[in-house]
Parts: sequence; structure tokens; C-alpha cells
Amino acid sequence: MATKMVANFRRSLSFPNHPNSTPKPKKTFHVRSASLPCRSHPLISQLKDEINELKSYVITTNQETRSTAWLCDCLIRLKAVHESLDDLMQLPQTRDSLSGDNELVENILEDFLKFVDVYGIFQSLILTMKEEHLAAQVALRKKDDAKMVLYLKGLKKIAKEMERVEETIQCIGNYHIAPASSTFQVGDIDAEIIEAIKDVAEVTIVISNALFKGISLSLTLRKCSWVGLSIAGKSKRVRAEEGIQEFLHFGFDNLTNLKKKGDEDFKLVVKKMRNLEDCIVSIEIGSDKVFRSLINSRVSLLNVLT
Repeated sequence: MATKMVANFRRSLSFPNHPNSTPKPKKTFHVRSASLPCRSHPLISQLKDEINELKSYVITTNQETRSTAWLCDCLIRLKAVHESLDDLMQLPQTRDSLSGDNELVENILEDFLKFVDVYGIFQSLILTMKEEHLAAQVALRKKDDAKMVLYLKGLKKIAKEMERVEETIQCIGNYHIAPASSTFQVGDIDAEIIEAIKDVAEVTIVISNALFKGISLSLTLRKCSWVGLSIAGKSKRVRAEEGIQEFLHFGFDNLTNLKKKGDEDFKLVVKKMRNLEDCIVSIEIGSDKVFRSLINSRVSLLNVLT
């Protein structure tokens, strides 16, 4: 029994031989973790998460499934991103960070002014498209082929205007934003804010490009069937997949020779026209929400400058 007690006693004495084996690393880790919340703000983390989720949503979505519902979902998410940016701009901490670099803020303001202008033009185009589509439905019920031809010509004109809008959006954000400049240090809250604003502009371009190109391509390729595009060549098929599925599969060629169509075919065309109207209205509503959020974001940025 005595031997066992001595053995146990000796084992107990072995612990104090290394009294500082672990406390020091724990203390160092604690100091580093405590410093992080002091340098950032929850709104910045929230904004970054929303941007990353939206980018991931775009990347992981198969182009062949890019429908009106998918596009409108992207617009809703983009609106939420700009609302979070607007909330971030209201913070005194943000205004203090940006007020020291007027040139940078002016460049960002210029970008957001272009966004507002582009979406303003798009809203006019989508409204024109909706009005012409409503008029075409009246002509469809009357089986007026002449007016349907005018409708198809109008869509071709809208497609060209959409291409110009798409080209404009590509010119935004070409200046250099350097968060690690002489006034900003990497890891500082100032750099995080500027990088967040840059990311907002980038994801806005991505979604806007999907919107404008989707409609312009869908209307440009409307005379081609999906099967025809698939066998015409890989490059042309990829272009078609960037379009909006409801528009690509609509079959605009079926809007001609209305008086020769049977009752079932005619009813099918009428149904497709109504469904396409719903798609146009959904896109109009979604883009209008983004348009208004862009205006709010720019006003907030303007307040920083003034």
C-alpha cells in the first residue's frame, strides 16, 4: 500500500514541473480575438455576406435555368445589398472614414450616377416593351397580322437599345480604388468600407449585365429555335443560354399568319402572350426596386461628400 501511495505522490509532483506550458498561448490568442470587434462593424460583415451570397447564387445557377423568376430573385437580392450599403453610409464612422478623400468619393458618386442613369433608361425601355406587348395582345385577338409585324419590329428596336445599355454598364468602375493607400491601412475600418463599396459596384454590374444582356439576346435570337441554336455551333448556343428562358422559348414566329391558325394553336399563342406579359411586369417591378435603392445609395454617398 505504501508503495502505491508513493507512486501516486510522485505522479502528482510531476505536474508543477511545467507550470507555464499552456497559459501564455491562451493569453495571446485572447488578446488577438478581442481586438477584431473593435476594428469592424456588424453592418460591414452583413453587407459582405449578402454580396458573397449573391455572387455564389449567380455562379452556381446553370445558365439554362436562368428564368424570369431567377432574374427577379437576383434583383431582390441586389436591392437588399444596396439597402445594407445605405445603412452603412448612415453611420458617422463611415462618413468620417470617407470624408478625408473627396476624389475617391466623387469617383464612386460618378459610378452610382451612371447606375441610376442606366436603370432610368432601362425602366423607360421595359415600360415601352410592356405597352407594346399589351397593344399586341389586342391585335392578336383581332388577328391583325399587320400590327403584329409592327410589334416584332418594335421588339427588334428595343433589343438594340438594350445592347447600348449593356455597353454602358461595362464602362462603370474602370478607375482604381486602392484601400491600402497612404491614408488607409489594410485591416482598418476605412479600408473595409471602401472595399465593401467597391464590391457593391462590382456585383451591381454582374446582375445588371445579366438583366440587360438577357433581354437583348432573347429578343435578338427570337427567330431561332432552341434546337437550331444547339446545332448551329457552340458559341451561338452559349450566347442563347445567357438569355431569359421564357423569351427564348416563346416562339415569336408564331405571331404571324394568325388567320390561318386553328383554334387550339390560336389559344396557345394567346396563353403564351399572357404569360410573357407577367414576365415583363415582374422584371419591371424588380428593376424599379433596384432603381430606387440606387438613388438612395447615391444620395447617402452625396451626403458624405457635402
